[in-house]
Amino acid sequence: MSSLPAGPVPSPTPLAAVRAGVPEHGESPKYFQIKQKIDAVLDELGPGAPLPTERQFAERFGVSRMTVRQAIRELRLEGRVQRSGRSSVAGQPKLVQSLTLASYTEGVRRQGRLPGRQLITFERLAAGSALAAGLRIEAGAPVFHLERLLLADEERVGLESTYLSATRFPSLMDEFDPATSLYAHLRASGVVFADADERIETVLASPREVQLIGTSPALPMLLLNRVTRDRRGRPVECVRSLYRGDRFSFTAHLTPDEA
Repeated sequence: MSSLPAGPVPSPTPLAAVRAGVPEHGESPKYFQIKQKIDAVLDELGPGAPLPTERQFAERFGVSRMTVRQAIRELRLEGRVQRSGRSSVAGQPKLVQSLTLASYTEGVRRQGRLPGRQLITFERLAAGSALAAGLRIEAGAPVFHLERLLLADEERVGLESTYLSATRFPSLMDEFDPATSLYAHLRASGVVFADADERIETVLASPREVQLIGTSPALPMLLLNRVTRDRRGRPVECVRSLYRGDRFSFTAHLTPDEA
């Protein structure tokens, strides 16, 4: 059982103050005030450290356990608090993926984490009209569907579905190892990635996705849909990637639009 750090709760950093969320009238819900205080405690404890109990927090801050529970529930959804068996611990830093033409494997490895993928589905099927339009092939043409769980240090953090033309890559199922990077395999096969269009939105996972990823149905997920093209402008893949919102954030380098 962990105890609260000695001394006063540290004052918020400038960035914490920006996200303090206090409305113009100067009042905020009790649970939100406690959430801010627990958030400061988490910074002091450090990633992976066991949290004090709800009772300890309630006694320290002079509130009910119900108020503490609501605050911790929100911190858990944000990834600041994580479960470890029956206990709660301070969350690990989020994985930060750059929105570039790099594979998930490459991005995770650059952060000193161990990437992994677990095969769920590798099948050949007929392209529907929307998928065919994305890959610029005829509706009903054969495509490969590769669905894999995304792992970081053996933790399930996402689910990825990739679709490629079976006519363009006829030997993919025979030559590609699903436990490895698809981008590395395609590059070795002569594909040169040139550009991509990507759409990002927040969603809730479906019951099947919840079961596969092992997450809560209430946890916000980050959904990325990407169409990647080669130097001739031909679509190489259509990808649907679903990431846990409590474990991932994304960055992008922006330049002025000269058009």
